[in-house]
Amino acid sequence: MRLDKALEQISEIHKHLATSQVFRGYRAVPSELSGILALAAAWVQPAVVRSGDSRLYVLYWTLVAVAAFLICGGSVAYGYFRETDPLVRQRTATVVGQLAPSLAVGAVVTAVFVAAEEGRLIPFLPGIWALLYGLGLFASRLFLPKMIGWVALFYFLCGCVLLRGAVGHDPASLSPWEVGVPFGVGHILGALILYWNLERKRRDE
Repeated sequence: MRLDKALEQISEIHKHLATSQVFRGYRAVPSELSGILALAAAWVQPAVVRSGDSRLYVLYWTLVAVAAFLICGGSVAYGYFRETDPLVRQRTATVVGQLAPSLAVGAVVTAVFVAAEEGRLIPFLPGIWALLYGLGLFASRLFLPKMIGWVALFYFLCGCVLLRGAVGHDPASLSPWEVGVPFGVGHILGALILYWNLERKRRDE
């Protein structure tokens, strides 16, 4: 019985260690590249997406999101498979698992809104995307530098403003900057925080 109790205590200690240390899997450079990609995509969109084609607008930004996910997610996956410490790998799985539900809900909502009659709900998507991403960051904040909470708040505020502006919005007049600015600026701010709080300190050490 004492051995079982000791093993349970060790297991609890491991869980505590896994949740009390800052996650270092997110890197500044991939986050910055994703932000630059979002801003560049906003600038390029008028040349790629025909005015008034709301469904092509969604497809375009979905592809941009996939590219950004591969940039950031690829960096996390690379670090995960190279890592030999099981506690660090557990922490990586925990942080990714906290962000994943928001991304999944975003994908489902996007599919439903695109299927709606005449794309009338599509103008609400940029705001919903920003809110959901902010929610994912907020859920992960305990494992990230504290200032990430301000980035999550930035996404929340952008989402609220965009949703308010989407009321009565014509699906034929979707601005590329409604997605480019929140995600471009948000990712670049996140990159600065990651560098300043984690990578810079590690170099100094």
